[in-house]
Formats: sequence, C-alpha cells, structure tokens
Amino acid sequence: MFESAVRPVLFRIGGGDAERAHDVTLGSLARLGDRTRALLRARYATDAPVELFGVRFANPVGLAAGMDKNGVALAAWPALGFGFVEAGTVTAHPQPGNDKPRLFRLRDSEAIVNRMGFNNAGAAALAARLAALGPLRSSVLGVPLGVSLGKSKVTPLGAAVEDYLASYRLLRPYADYIAVNVSSPNTPGLRKLQDRSAVAELLGALTGGPPVLVKIAPDLAEPAVAELLEVCQAYGAAGVIATNTTLGRDGLAPADWARGAEPGGLSGRPLTELARRVVRFVHTETGGRLPIIGVGGIMTADDASRMMDAGASLVQLYSGFVYHGPALVRAAARAAATTSARVTENR
Repeated sequence: MFESAVRPVLFRIGGGDAERAHDVTLGSLARLGDRTRALLRARYATDAPVELFGVRFANPVGLAAGMDKNGVALAAWPALGFGFVEAGTVTAHPQPGNDKPRLFRLRDSEAIVNRMGFNNAGAAALAARLAALGPLRSSVLGVPLGVSLGKSKVTPLGAAVEDYLASYRLLRPYADYIAVNVSSPNTPGLRKLQDRSAVAELLGALTGGPPVLVKIAPDLAEPAVAELLEVCQAYGAAGVIATNTTLGRDGLAPADWARGAEPGGLSGRPLTELARRVVRFVHTETGGRLPIIGVGGIMTADDASRMMDAGASLVQLYSGFVYHGPALVRAAARAAATTSARVTENR
C-alpha cells in the first residue's frame, strides 16, 4: 500500500521537492495520536531483542540519523517498526545548513543525493525536547535512543573537540548511545577528523557518559580504516557505524546521471555493496570484537540479512524507508533477527 498509494503522493509534494516531502512527513508523524501509534505498532513492530554494548534493542533495525534531526517525531518511529532510533545529526550551534535545493531523489536508482549540511536547531534545543519527554524508556518511546553529534560549520577544525564536547554534555543524560559523525561529506573539512590523531583526541574527551560509536565514510581506503579501528579500540569506542554516504557515483541508472551529478553524499541502492564491504572489513580486521551498526543501501530484507552476515550486529535504514516504507522495516527486522540467530549459533 505504501508503494502504490502513499509514496506517489509523497513524491508529488511541492512539485517533487524531496525536502518539502520530508518536512511534511515529519510533521504528520509528529501529530500521530496514541491510538494510531498503537494500531501501527500492532502491524509493524517486531519483538526480537538484541543486547549490545550494554543496551537492549527491541529488534536489530534502527532509524538512521538524518531522518529526524531535531527529534520532532520520536514517538512515531517505534510504531513503524524500528527497534531503535538515532536522532540528529545535531551540532553545538544551531545552523540552517546549505543552500536549497539540497535533497534529490534518483528514482530509477533507488538513491538519494543530499548536501543538507547538518541543518538543525542545535544540541540545546534537542536536549530541551528530550527533557520534556521524560524517561525515554517509558511508553513515550519504548526503544533505545541514539544521538548523532556533528561539528558546527562555524567552528574551526582546531576547536572541533570542544564543539563536540559541548553537544555531548547537553545530550548524554538522554541518550542510550552517542554517535560521533566525522564522515559527512557536506561539512567542509569534517572527514579530516577521521585521521588517527583527531579520532584519538575526540574519543579521549567524550567519556563518562553512554557508549560512544564512530560513524565512518565508505570512501576511506582500507589502511585508513584499519588505523581508525586501532584508535577506536585503544580509546574505548563501543563500536562503529558503517557507513555514511559516498562521494562516488557508481551504479547510477542512466536516467539519473544528470541529477546524480549534484554535489553531496549518495545513499541508497548504489551504496549497498560498498557499505557491506566496509562492514565485512571492519568485522574481519577487529576479529569481531568491535560491534558494528551496518547502514547504507539496505533496500530489501535480503540486504539486511546479508549485512548481518557480513558482520553487523544491528542495521539502520534511511533511503530504504523513503522508498519502501514501514513494510521494509518489519521485513528487515525479521530477516536480520533470523540471520543473527543463525550466525550466533554457527559461532
């Protein structure tokens, strides 16, 4: 029903403006009442608990960062089947992001290009919203909440640690885990923070709160990923999120080549194999000792299963949800849970 009835309407909003459709969808989800959420939960929720770095996840499929940056629709996502939710990416300073248009659908490729630039209301605004919700393990949310942190555009790279730390201090009371985004292609210079010394300094500062994970780019060479993993293990990172969007444009359908040339990060089907290769490399390189949240190009239940086979313990959806809706969340959760149980048994 989503693909035949709901998606065509969403994709026509604003004359096909993807960001406008995104905003309208968030607003609609934020207004869902308790009864509607209960009906949706009965249809889409999957009970398949996973425990990882001390956090109990309702099922292995989460909402990726970028969908609900400011946490305006947090209560709706579990009702749509997600076993955990990652809000953000938020920054210490509120910022409007890059100039519009900045979000583009590549429909024949089942892909999205974005150059949003961490548009968000700021860490203090998200902290206030979460404080108003009360204990997040209550019926208000009912699943773990991750918060993704990024660097403010106005902050120079030399002051990045203090910038992340300001957000971390505000949000750590409310988060089940913190994701450190040092891999978005849309903030100038941000990916330099994936260097060994920068990651070490950052992880050394973000202590005393919930588990911290590092989100990495799919475009790093394997030696660079290996260096980053050494630092993550040495400085106590709870895991990695692999991967962010790619600057590459391989795998686009011919009809999407023109729009695919828009600057920004590419997500969706063209990222499927690349993201899975990175997950497999991380799993092999660390001997399975560093938990992985796999994200990138999960467009079917089989994609979720194969990501788990590659070494992920959890997965996240973004583009897949845009194109296939909550039925994919349910199917992916069931497939990922089955694969996880098989992999665990074989070990």
